[in-house]
Amino acid sequence: MTGEAPLREAARPLTGGAHDYDPLLELTGNARLVLLGEATHGTHEFYRERARITRRLIEEHGFGIVAVEADWPDAYRVNRWIRGGGGGSDGSAVQALDGFERFPRWMWRNRDVLALVEWLWEHNQALPSDRRVGFYGLDLYSLFGSIAAVIGYLARVDPEAAREARARYACFDHFAEDSQAYGYAAGRGLSQSCESDAVAQLVDLRRRAAELSARDGRIPEDEFFFAEQNARLVANAEEYYRTMFRGRISSWNLRDLHMADTLTALLEHFDRPGRPARAVVWAHNSHLGDASATSMGDEGEWNVGQLVRQRYGGEAVLVGFTTYGGTVTAAADWDEPPKLMRVRPGLAGSLEALLHDTGLGDFLIYLRDNPETARALAGRRLERAIGVIYRPETERVSHYFHADVAEQFDAVIHLDATTAVEPLDPYGDWVHTSTPETYPSGV
Repeated sequence: MTGEAPLREAARPLTGGAHDYDPLLELTGNARLVLLGEATHGTHEFYRERARITRRLIEEHGFGIVAVEADWPDAYRVNRWIRGGGGGSDGSAVQALDGFERFPRWMWRNRDVLALVEWLWEHNQALPSDRRVGFYGLDLYSLFGSIAAVIGYLARVDPEAAREARARYACFDHFAEDSQAYGYAAGRGLSQSCESDAVAQLVDLRRRAAELSARDGRIPEDEFFFAEQNARLVANAEEYYRTMFRGRISSWNLRDLHMADTLTALLEHFDRPGRPARAVVWAHNSHLGDASATSMGDEGEWNVGQLVRQRYGGEAVLVGFTTYGGTVTAAADWDEPPKLMRVRPGLAGSLEALLHDTGLGDFLIYLRDNPETARALAGRRLERAIGVIYRPETERVSHYFHADVAEQFDAVIHLDATTAVEPLDPYGDWVHTSTPETYPSGV
């Protein structure tokens, strides 16, 4: 069979019913890692369906880690609240999400994430503390937030160590918490690099691990782990921002290596004899699909999906999400307010157009151990990636790359017509209506 026929035969329609993802749960039943992607950062249905799958993985297969493409200290504030481990004064899920202040705030402060966080809190109430599900961030943009977190932890357990950390991190003080300003100055040789100070603090923290974690019994067990990961993040973020002005590929690889290493650290931290840790990951398709099957890989980039496959083999399941058209929440440029935008229909010859042309609407297709379907999708074709910024007027150049989806993912969920995720915070340019603004004109 060629063309769309094998896709129609292999596709499992998604109806919103309780058994939509039964075969996917069978595929992931023995996995340690289930990576759930998204073709945009601002599509309601992607969040909703990932939450449906995540709840089932937690309830039916004992997954205990939700790891997301977010900053470590901001996500850890949510983690403290849902696990009831103290260390904060948040009294609700909305308050726990207040830590997400950096652009794009709406990516995690939205109604779909709020619903998931509330569900996680409720689910954890019936469990002993060592079985509660955690919520963790994988990303490394929180250079200054992580510095504050390391110092804050040490101030509670060892004031002298906190003073030493302040002295080391004082190297960053000249940049007024502007990570990119530091990266530009240090990367271009215009100021001293803080690399040695950041690494020295991480080494010192690890050297004194047993002493610090036992210093104050009131500090929950995970708090040293939280501080250690923040110190590691500072060291990696310092290198990332210094490198980003030298070339995109180097900084991309550093970022995804950090995320993959954070995921490995989470699994190792929560592994127990006879009870290996299991994680579900939320991030963009461009991070979670295997980069070696894309034009990204051709240019020398790797990503989390590729690194996870190399480290965990068949114990990792990679699931991509696509959409043909609809609306999306995104910004026109970095640090600008989000807008409710219309998504252009998938380009002719693209993966999105091929899946749309099946006429099946929303469906799931399995590629792992499914050679006939994999053959129908094999080969490089255009695939769309919309991040926190959407530029539809230059969509072909700005948002498409080539990929072999049969090698990129183990399964694909196609949601044909989708809608924008709704931010929790009011934005003047984001208006929730049934007919969003047309941007650009003519779409």
